[in-house]
Order: sequence, then structure tokens, then C-alpha cells
Amino acid sequence: MAHHDLDELDEKILRAIVENARTPFLEIARECNVSGAAIHQRVQKLTNLGVIKGSEFLVDAEKLGYETCAFVGLFLTSPSTFDHVVQELEKIPEVVECYYTTGQYDLLIKVFAKNNKDLLRIIHNELQPLGLARTETLISFKDAFRKKFPINFISPYPGE
Repeated sequence: MAHHDLDELDEKILRAIVENARTPFLEIARECNVSGAAIHQRVQKLTNLGVIKGSEFLVDAEKLGYETCAFVGLFLTSPSTFDHVVQELEKIPEVVECYYTTGQYDLLIKVFAKNNKDLLRIIHNELQPLGLARTETLISFKDAFRKKFPINFISPYPGE
């Protein structure tokens, strides 16, 4: 994965939009003492480099009736099924995240379900037919915290 040479202005822009993606470019420009066009060009550059991968709103799943959040570790029957399983997981609306992992699980997914009974339905009707060896489910009682990605271009390690 390539590391891009980004400067102090890029850092200021990233900090501003990570804090609030809805901040107008003109407001960021005023804070950075540059033109709105300069901010627009920099954001476009950061997007083209893949540093910025879009923006999104956070939705409270519980307020939409999804009371159960679970992390499910998947054990595949064969490494050759990775691509197929991932493609099928993408089709399941309740599966909102999927990670390749080291350790005991082949894949780790995050699932939102209406309740525990609905989670059981998802596991039996959606996950098991994928030909998994087994699953391990961890139910989250509630979010402890969620942090914004740290934007700090100064290395915490001397000499780097």
C-alpha cells in the first residue's frame, strides 16, 4: 500500500472533514487561509489518491428497529471458498462489515438484526448455506465508544 507525501494543508483539510464531513469548503478555506478553489482541488487530489473514500452519514440502527448487533467469526471449509463466500455475504443486507483476519477466524463479519430470533434466522438461513465449517457469534450489548480516525502526519516514532 503506497504512502503518499501529503503536506500540512492536506493534514488540516483531513482533520476538518474527518471531524465533520459536512463542513463547507469555504469554511475550511478560511481556517486554512487559502481559497475555496484550493480546498476543492486538494480534496479532489486526496480522493483521486484514494486517501478519501467518500463520505457517509452514521445511522442509529437501534432507532430503525435493529436491536441486536453481533460479530460473527466464520470458519471456512476450504480456503478456495473465500471469494465466493465474500460475494455471497455482500448480498445479505444485515451483514454490514466483513474483514479478512488472522487468528482463529477466516472472516469476521458485523451483523445487525431486529432481535436475537432474527439473528438466529440470519445465521441458519443466510450464513449456514454458504458452506461454512462453523461460526462463532459474539453479541454486542452496546457501543463503548467510536473514535474518528487520527490525522497526524508527524510520526510518533523518532527517526521515521
